Amino acid sequence: MAGFFRSRDGFLLSTRQFKTQLHRVYGWYTAGFLLFVAILSLAERMGLPRLWIGFTFLMATIGLYAGIGIMSRTTDASEYYVAGRRVPAVYNGMATGADWMSAASFIGLAGTLYLTGYNGLAFIMGWTGGYCLVAFVLAPYLRKFGQFTIPDFLGERYGGHLPRLIGLSAAILCSFTYLVAQIYGVGLITSYLTGIAFELGIFLGLGGILVCSFLGGMRAVTWTQVAQYIILVVAYLTPVVWLSVKQTGVPVPQLVYGFQLEKVTAKEKELALDPQELQVRAIFQQRSGALLEKLRYPTASLAADKLAASQKMDELKSGNASVAAISAAGKVLATMPKDEVSAVKAWTSAKAAFDIKTRPLNGMPAHAAQFSGNPEGTSDEQALYDTSRRNFLALVFCLMVGTAALPHILMRYYTVPNVREARQSVTWSLFFILLLYLTAPALAVLVKYEIFTSLVGTPFDLLPAWVSTWSRIDPALLSVTDVNKDNILQLNELTISGDIIVLLAPELSGLPYVVSGLVAAGGLAAALSTADGLLLTISNALGHDLYYKMIDPNASTVSRVTVSKILLLIVALLAAYVAAQKPADILFLVSAAFSFAAASFFPALSLGIFWKRANGIAAILGMMSGLGVTFYYMLTNQPWLRATFGVTSPIELWWGIDPISAGVFGVPVGFAVIILVSLVTPPPRQKAQDLVEYIRYPDLKSR
Repeated sequence: MAGFFRSRDGFLLSTRQFKTQLHRVYGWYTAGFLLFVAILSLAERMGLPRLWIGFTFLMATIGLYAGIGIMSRTTDASEYYVAGRRVPAVYNGMATGADWMSAASFIGLAGTLYLTGYNGLAFIMGWTGGYCLVAFVLAPYLRKFGQFTIPDFLGERYGGHLPRLIGLSAAILCSFTYLVAQIYGVGLITSYLTGIAFELGIFLGLGGILVCSFLGGMRAVTWTQVAQYIILVVAYLTPVVWLSVKQTGVPVPQLVYGFQLEKVTAKEKELALDPQELQVRAIFQQRSGALLEKLRYPTASLAADKLAASQKMDELKSGNASVAAISAAGKVLATMPKDEVSAVKAWTSAKAAFDIKTRPLNGMPAHAAQFSGNPEGTSDEQALYDTSRRNFLALVFCLMVGTAALPHILMRYYTVPNVREARQSVTWSLFFILLLYLTAPALAVLVKYEIFTSLVGTPFDLLPAWVSTWSRIDPALLSVTDVNKDNILQLNELTISGDIIVLLAPELSGLPYVVSGLVAAGGLAAALSTADGLLLTISNALGHDLYYKMIDPNASTVSRVTVSKILLLIVALLAAYVAAQKPADILFLVSAAFSFAAASFFPALSLGIFWKRANGIAAILGMMSGLGVTFYYMLTNQPWLRATFGVTSPIELWWGIDPISAGVFGVPVGFAVIILVSLVTPPPRQKAQDLVEYIRYPDLKSR
């Protein structure tokens, strides 16, 4: 019965009635959410402790998502895998927006713009441009194909189990990498809200993810993501609008932050020449030089350090020093490197940190500077400018093509009723994403202005309480040290991670703590929504493509869904364990996922749609070679991967391209291999060519 859907109570609803019901439900939900925040704000004014506010936000949001999962539980394959293909375009756009606004976008994007200035715009340009590729190249054609997963398309289009298996493996690799980043964000936000340990926060947040996706699959995840989008957009915009009003008197930060950028630029010039800043940088230069001397003679240096620490301890004990002094000396002695290898590693890391702090502005480039270096300067400055520009363009390319090929995003366009709504979904997705992406650059500038003018120059004993709070959570996220002993905070004495810039915004602007809790809840919604989609992508690929399509084609619907649920639980626990190890920063993990998706999927998907001559063996070799080149480049040049796999060969960057953009090499290799191999091997079977003809005309009647 086309145009009708069956509700949970068994009644048939027309498309119009279904949309009206959704409008009413989410209208009441939005009103209830705003009322909930208002009540918490009133409770804070009446003395409700911050810890209780944090726990209330955490439990309420996780409980809400779990409740939607329980109400949307299903064992029907179509409902579990593609939400019954009945999600209206506007709501699919909201769900896609939440799915897309991951921890990296919500937490990391503004932080990256804060730390890198203009260069950070590569993420906005790449990610939004990717949706144009989705709209014109992939989404309508995949919806016309009408199956459940991306490996489904590869298996049908290229024939046989091997293309499906390669696609399955690539989907798991890029989705799992992305998933680890989201769960890391869950742990970070949960520990901030409640004060519990980072590792425990990961598993606490994971509970909400599992109840939702485990019980209801794509149906539960879709309606949860719509609810999550409402939370995260309110949470993201509130502190930015407040900062804008505070600094400029205008509540539209997207239009006025350019005026603040001019003030930031003037302050940057002032701080670069400030005498106290120069003094701090000189001290860090001395410390870096001292570590360089230790690295030249590590064995003797380690022995001398241990001897000096032991003598210091003996002096304190014999001199009846205070318990605090003896305890501090004991901590220094206990944390010293155990052997020469660990000493060299620790000193090298510390020297790299000191080297950054010898530079002006704490190692940050001028915010408005387009690229590093100078196109009209010395030969070295010109080379640096060219390299910086190449990396900017390479990153835009990887993020754009990776966006168009991410399995958990493409899966969303299987959930709409028809091809027309698939196209409309992409438009709505861009609209909902742009609400936040146009705000992130403004947030970065407003926060930088606040830090430069309000925090820097403050006496250490008058620093706001949130500085010590974040230092206790993790000194790597935020720490301050009075290096020159003048009791005044200099910019280069402040260490701040980009991962907490968004979470800091409410406290930095003097808003009540309930707004900080709201922002943290928004970040949690962003991380959970993306994690839900990624978990579902991995478990569906394993349960549907591996178990049902390749191992047991006669499996019943219930057994297929049950296997997917069991695998979802296993994958979630494994990802939580990996995230607890804090393997790398959020942004690198996310960008690596984009390069993997771009190199493995985009050539095979786009050629599979637009070129009938592309065949199975070519697609297999193209996906493997593209992914192989990308992973090889990351493995040999990215510090964390080199350390993990024990790579000791010298770093050799190709044309100076950073490993975060490794997909720029893998994508052309994938295209070249598929085209060349297809031309020298027999054409694909007629069924595959007919499939291309069918999906090439998506406006015809869908399956």
